[in-house]
Amino acid sequence: NRRDRSHLSVTSLSGLEEWDEEFDLEDAVLFEIAWEVANKVGGIYTVIQTKARLTAEEWGENYFLVGPYVESNVRTQVELIEPTNPALKSTIDKMNRSGCKVYFGRWLIEGSPYVILIDVGFTAWSLDRWKSELWENCAIGVPWFDREANDAVLFGFLTAWLLGEVRGHTEPPHILAHFHEWLAGLGLVLCRQRQLPVATIFTTHATLLGRYLCAGNVDFYNNLAEFNVDKEAGDRQIYHRYCLERAAARCAHVFTTVSQITAIEAEHLLKRKPDIVTPNGLNVKKFSAMHEFQNLHAQSKNRIQEFIRGHFYGHLDFNLDKCLFLFIAGRYEFSNKGADIFLEALARLNYLLRVNHSDVTVIAFFIMPARTNNFNVETLKGQAVRKQLWDTAQTVKERFGKKLYESLLVGQLPDVSKMLDKEDFTIMKRAIFATQRQCQPPICTHNMLEDSSDPILNCIRRIGLFNSSADRVKIIFHPEFLSSTSPLLPMDYEEFVRGCHLGVFPSYYEPWGYTPAECTVMGIPSISTNLSGFGCFMEEHIADPSAYGIYILDRRYRGVDESCNQLTSFLFQFCKQSRRQRIIQRNRTERLSDLLDWRYLGRYYISARHMALAKAYPDAFSYEPHEPNSASGFRYPRPASVPPSPALSRHSSPHHSEAEDNDDEDERYDEDLEAEKDRMNIRQPVALPFKNKAYTVYGANGDGATTEKN
Repeated sequence: NRRDRSHLSVTSLSGLEEWDEEFDLEDAVLFEIAWEVANKVGGIYTVIQTKARLTAEEWGENYFLVGPYVESNVRTQVELIEPTNPALKSTIDKMNRSGCKVYFGRWLIEGSPYVILIDVGFTAWSLDRWKSELWENCAIGVPWFDREANDAVLFGFLTAWLLGEVRGHTEPPHILAHFHEWLAGLGLVLCRQRQLPVATIFTTHATLLGRYLCAGNVDFYNNLAEFNVDKEAGDRQIYHRYCLERAAARCAHVFTTVSQITAIEAEHLLKRKPDIVTPNGLNVKKFSAMHEFQNLHAQSKNRIQEFIRGHFYGHLDFNLDKCLFLFIAGRYEFSNKGADIFLEALARLNYLLRVNHSDVTVIAFFIMPARTNNFNVETLKGQAVRKQLWDTAQTVKERFGKKLYESLLVGQLPDVSKMLDKEDFTIMKRAIFATQRQCQPPICTHNMLEDSSDPILNCIRRIGLFNSSADRVKIIFHPEFLSSTSPLLPMDYEEFVRGCHLGVFPSYYEPWGYTPAECTVMGIPSISTNLSGFGCFMEEHIADPSAYGIYILDRRYRGVDESCNQLTSFLFQFCKQSRRQRIIQRNRTERLSDLLDWRYLGRYYISARHMALAKAYPDAFSYEPHEPNSASGFRYPRPASVPPSPALSRHSSPHHSEAEDNDDEDERYDEDLEAEKDRMNIRQPVALPFKNKAYTVYGANGDGATTEKN
């Protein structure tokens, strides 16, 4: 039984089969089903939206996304049209005549894939009947008060109905249905229970029980085999949801997860070892101008510095050119996302910087949405004071410039002492008095609704980091997602990330981790952990991750205090790097971006789809992956030049002395030569052909190339 095979490692690239000419997808149809199709709720939306272009290129007109109809989203994201596929048009018409509301259109994203959107609320009259059927056939009872689970029941029965109707209309195409997460999983269970001739894949991006257990401060990963899963799910009142998720995982022809760490979790909690790991990718934007990402970093950094000038007015006693911007962002899960360990490490870093008399100032941003009562007055006042100072400086500059111009016109060198008159000095003194403040710069930019019980604020009170002049580490808590229309920090998230120096994501529970991946493709170093899918993936692919600006914290086999000390060490070593060393490191980080592109990572999904088709339709498709061995796969080696870390006694390349570091941080170096050295050591992924398609896909053993098949 192929299901009993050990799942393919993400490093086992040569373990993936080389597809041949015979694997023809023209008589197959792919339905990808998820609650987050054209409906942004969380990270799965990003997975589906960014992957759509590659999948549409592979499947063409035979690719359909299925999701819920949400009117507000459809207005802005979907162009409703008539179905072009006759079988699908007939199916949708029949369902609409039978009391459903099913819509068809194009999702207005890259690739413009077809979408089928089902209005689950319109069919709510069938909920009791379908819940009874679910209980009779699967022994899963869904309580009336769980609205999310009720939606999952409606969505599941409607998608199974849709697939059944399509199967009844089509001869002979083979149908492949890919379901994401438990909210869509019931449709898969019903397809198998009704014995529909449909190949099925189920992908879990994070197990329900895992998320709940980690939020409860348990030693989760070292006790996976010990949990009584039924009792734990029951205690948390999610037993019915857990049953839906476990049933989908067990019923699927092919079961996948997004990372090795989640694969181990799924094996113990869902009782099935994944057939293949399918890591999440991104659409990497490459800039035509050489090192354009470095210029973007400088531009965005300047905008953050402007915000800092206003936020710290009256206490701006540190050098902004010696200032490092760190940030953590994501859902407000204090322990799961590692905000607790980050704050503790910042307190220790502050001590180290002070006792070592460092001239570096660290400003740590916490971008985590919480319940607020709008911006606080002191924060807004800071930006107003900054703007007023700028206007004053511009006024004085214009008056000075006019007098200078008139003096030069008559052929005289100006008498500088007479260029500024009494009125100018009065204006400037008044501006200086306006910058005086009696209080410390605020920690939080907003008024919190639950200030006294907020975990981040309470931790800051405990460690005593209140943005005082003596502290070398300052904290800014921005409890709202960033927006370019904000009156406070008018930047979108991508701009903000580009302007920072380091992303810190010491998560305890992070099945994949899009935040450090986004940092990497923008050329920004990051810290993640060996409990995140991204961290494990990078550890497997890179011989020396820290040399490429990917710092990986050990949170699996160390205690909290040990992990915190390791994080503090990472942060302190980063603070000791010169500006030039950081530039070298950013160049290296950006060179890893191809590794995270869907053009490369999409091949794992391709492998899963081929595996499912071969299991469901053995007469039409064959798939026999090679058994991976320990030597298979590929790893980015250590860079040809020595990693730019002050912790090393060796010189970083290009060779320079400590004196040069201090005296000439802007010294130029031959980046093209550095890149070429690294490139010679990096084995490029292999070109993966598709029948009747022409585009580039990156794999493991050769150069990426555009191939055209006849």
